[in-house]
Amino acid sequence: MREQFQEELNSVSATLVQMAGLVKTAMENATTALLTADLALAERVIAEDSVVDEIQHELDARTINLIARQGPVASDLRTLVSSLRMSADLERMGDLAHHIAKSARMRYPATAVPPELSLTIEEMGRVCVQIISKMTNVIENKDIDKALELEDDDDAIDALHRKIIQTLLDPNWKHGIETAIDMTLLARYYERCADHAVSIARRVYFLVTGAYAKQ
Repeated sequence: MREQFQEELNSVSATLVQMAGLVKTAMENATTALLTADLALAERVIAEDSVVDEIQHELDARTINLIARQGPVASDLRTLVSSLRMSADLERMGDLAHHIAKSARMRYPATAVPPELSLTIEEMGRVCVQIISKMTNVIENKDIDKALELEDDDDAIDALHRKIIQTLLDPNWKHGIETAIDMTLLARYYERCADHAVSIARRVYFLVTGAYAKQ
């Protein structure tokens, strides 16, 4: 019985890793679609978001069923409850990639990002994907050192976010209010995605150590 339960716990973790991989691909593709006005790629990201949603629903149902059947305690219960929260974070990260892709579709055939912010958005996308990759490693290998590193990685996203806001507030901004709103939202999507990744890393750190990481 214990061996079967452990296999089911491992399956929960493997599904979280699968979700993280899908989110990473979605964020990569959404950023590319945004910067290159690639409508087909944007449509693919939008359509594939439902896959992440379906996996989350199935995983949550499986996790709740395990709690009901096995009556886990201590670390096993923490693992299962944490998986519910992590799957919610991952689903939200997928939604944020979906929002970025929708911005690309909304402005097609134009490119949604003005030239002077293109490199900053490209860097936000790159760092965000890097964070997701590290977060995936944290989930899969319970790597608490990398979990702590994500706090610093998130600082890089926050700095880029501030850089975009400063550009939008510059008196020389010439692209109007509508584009400024678009850019404010896009920067927020990347910033929130990184926040969710850090939240997941903190949960893994707690599972491994029994203590909360210092912020």
